[in-house]
Amino acid sequence: MAGGPQLPDAAKNSPPGNSFLEKQCLPFLTSAQNPNGGWGYRPGSQSSVEPTSWALLALAGAARSAALEKAIQRGAGWLRETQLRDGSWPAYAGQREGCWVTALGCLALHTLGVAPEAVANGVAWLCEEWPGEGGFWWRLRHRLFSRTTEIRQNYYFRGWSWSPGTSSWVEPTSYALIVLRNARGLSLPRRATLRVRLGEGMLYDRMCPAGGWNCGNPLVYGVAGEPQVGPTAWALLALQDHRERTENQRSLDWLAHEYEQIRGPGSLALAHICLEVHGRPTPPLEPALERLYLTNEFFHHVPVVAWAGVALSPAQPWLQWAPREVA
Repeated sequence: MAGGPQLPDAAKNSPPGNSFLEKQCLPFLTSAQNPNGGWGYRPGSQSSVEPTSWALLALAGAARSAALEKAIQRGAGWLRETQLRDGSWPAYAGQREGCWVTALGCLALHTLGVAPEAVANGVAWLCEEWPGEGGFWWRLRHRLFSRTTEIRQNYYFRGWSWSPGTSSWVEPTSYALIVLRNARGLSLPRRATLRVRLGEGMLYDRMCPAGGWNCGNPLVYGVAGEPQVGPTAWALLALQDHRERTENQRSLDWLAHEYEQIRGPGSLALAHICLEVHGRPTPPLEPALERLYLTNEFFHHVPVVAWAGVALSPAQPWLQWAPREVA
């Protein structure tokens, strides 16, 4: 890869694979890992919880080798060391406040089957971390000034925010819901059921009129918001327990219609993952990713390469789950 990171000895000595996953995704991820075990958004950048979590999820779904096992162990170790005492994860090591990446840290460790106590602590933090909207005073203010608001939302429903104390958004809410459904084997906090119900309600409330989701505003200044591929894929994965609902099917129709027009590798991988999980037919993904890679090598972006790796791997357990039992 011209201008890319040099492969470590373990990767150089491993037999070359024939698939895009084996030729590009896995060597890139193993070579992009930092000496401390984490991954940055690009090779050589500071380790961060988000790209580390995505990289681990991609490696978890691949056929294991000695090199991959070592990379996974080092990455999981960095995640465990980065977790704060309250159970949350900060975006970067050394920061003192946890945020939305807590869901990704929990998902990565739980998928790997390691550090169950760390996962349980992270899930407990997620269930106690409320966004800024939805409280009594927030709802009262909204009711008093609703005529002047530019955005239409039902503030009774609350999901999760990017930063503590701020508003709910589609993607962090989706990540948290995915974690809570995958963590059923743990002793979930009592508020987990309530948080799931409110989070699901928030997602349906923020759905765009034509189907699909954007970052979180379905109607602004009376104009319908335009759905986006990434938020739509994550919301649909988070709402799998309700896959037969009209809203879900309408959103899947939008995503399937949009699929042929997608030009970004990250969006293409996420759309493919979502449609495949829901049993919707899609064209072969590998040739399209290879063409896009020849254009810009995915800009050496770790999360995008990781999503491609997840999409090209056999279906992973965290992407699918049995219907939730009604508490």
